[in-house]
Amino acid sequence: MVDPLTLTAFLPVALALNLTPGADMVFCLGQGLRGGARAAWAASAGVALGGMIHVILAGAGLSALVARVPVAFDIIRWVGVAYLVWLAVQTLRNQSQQPVDSPPCRGHAFQSGLFVNLTNPKVILFVLALMPQFVVPEAGSVILQFMVFGAVIGLGGFLINGLVGVFAGSLGQRLVKWSRILDWVSASIFMAVLWKQVEVEHFSIPVKH
Repeated sequence: MVDPLTLTAFLPVALALNLTPGADMVFCLGQGLRGGARAAWAASAGVALGGMIHVILAGAGLSALVARVPVAFDIIRWVGVAYLVWLAVQTLRNQSQQPVDSPPCRGHAFQSGLFVNLTNPKVILFVLALMPQFVVPEAGSVILQFMVFGAVIGLGGFLINGLVGVFAGSLGQRLVKWSRILDWVSASIFMAVLWKQVEVEHFSIPVKH
């Protein structure tokens, strides 16, 4: 089980991570801008689930394999890039054809958020770089400790990303009469996420001694 003192030390790290703008936050902002609060929360839930999957895989040692095999790593990265391009194109082609009062598709926002997070290699590298610093093998199940820390980050990220999307959604409702402009803004946001996705920094994977 996770030691309370260790968990207390982890909380400010998790908060700093969740408050740092990144691909997930930008994606939820775009969903909220175009689809409103419900789409923003759905996208944030998908992102949070994707983060937990990364954490579980890291705890099981599978993410380490992916991060160290260049072919597998590149496949995941470029699948994510292709999907973001598709989202941007679909936004410009289809979104403006929908009635402005049509309800946002929460299922699509959730699936998109999940997919964007799962194919973000920075998340894999960050989990591998951060979690081992707080995991104590002698304290019990390593996977369980990973899940506890992942749940802390996931819950915080869900709330913060969702609120960012809700704020963007309130702005979007005021601009709804300029629907075409919203389409271009949303597409630009998808491309911004793509840019952050492609620019993968080279992290070293720390090893605890």
